[in-house]
Amino acid sequence: MAVALGRGVGVAEARPVGVAVALGVGVGCALGVLDPGGSGAPEVPVVPPPPPHAHASATKANHAPSRTKPRISVRYRHQGGGCGVPAGGGAEGPPVATEQLTYGSYLRIAELLDLQHPLSDPPHHDELLFIAIHQVYELWFKQMLHELDAAVAFLNGDDLLRVGKAFRRIHAIQQILVSQVDVLETMTPQDFNAFRDGLNPASGFQSAQFREIEFLGGVRGNEDYLRHLDLTGPERERLERRLREPTLYDALKAVLRRNGFDVSSHDALVATFRSIYQDDASHYALYLLLEDLIDFDEKFALWRSRHVLMVERMIGMKPGTGGSLGVGYLQTTLSRRFFPELWEVRTVLGQTVQP
Repeated sequence: MAVALGRGVGVAEARPVGVAVALGVGVGCALGVLDPGGSGAPEVPVVPPPPPHAHASATKANHAPSRTKPRISVRYRHQGGGCGVPAGGGAEGPPVATEQLTYGSYLRIAELLDLQHPLSDPPHHDELLFIAIHQVYELWFKQMLHELDAAVAFLNGDDLLRVGKAFRRIHAIQQILVSQVDVLETMTPQDFNAFRDGLNPASGFQSAQFREIEFLGGVRGNEDYLRHLDLTGPERERLERRLREPTLYDALKAVLRRNGFDVSSHDALVATFRSIYQDDASHYALYLLLEDLIDFDEKFALWRSRHVLMVERMIGMKPGTGGSLGVGYLQTTLSRRFFPELWEVRTVLGQTVQP
């Protein structure tokens, strides 16, 4: 991204060139790229102020059809106002040249590729794969949470078409999560055991984002174990917030309630699902919504199952690095469901209703 903006840098013009976008006053503070010495002196050459007609010419040029991007963009330094409140009513100082946005700077490729640090000494060949796979999992967990939060918001607004769009992306991510196990299984037990002891006491059990997905989906009821997890302050705060917020299942029940269905009890919910499935032509949008949710639940269960088999293939029945029972514990999670009544209704579909 743009570097060496100095203190209190503002943007004079909304130009989609380089990284000089219309972020307003104090953009240097927001991006965390202040002059560390507090002097306000630019660390890049200051170009002369533009002539009086430059603004009009630049504005016209910005609207002209052109595929050629300038190699630099321009920011203006506010005079002495600090972050957010420019002195002298927002007077602008000399322009400062900044680097043009690139693929690498936008995606922070250099920082990203510097996040894999094997602990084995000398570094074992397969430890890089182990680290990369789990970092990618966390990135997909982040995207999945982003989409699930959007789906809940769409449900709250009764926008079922956009809920369906969100779940198409979620389902695609889930398929990737399962397929990544294939890559991890190219590592043999001998390969893993060569560096596994150095991972103690870290464990996948400690993944805060995975717990967030469970809590948001509705898998709750035994949160005492959170006290034993080695979580950062922000991680613990996020998990506690998830526990206070309505779940995806709560949002579904609210939609059904607003459509006149009874969701007051377990039996009532099963009966509601049954009526929607047996008269799908009258409730087709809700019918497709239920199928999206059961698909989400099933794919999550498939990932759990695949993960358990992969762990058993790697370490057998040995305890996990975090002190858990390893495969023995993971097997107890296979029966977890986000929408239990949505599974139960399958048993009664097609059966004759007794008078």
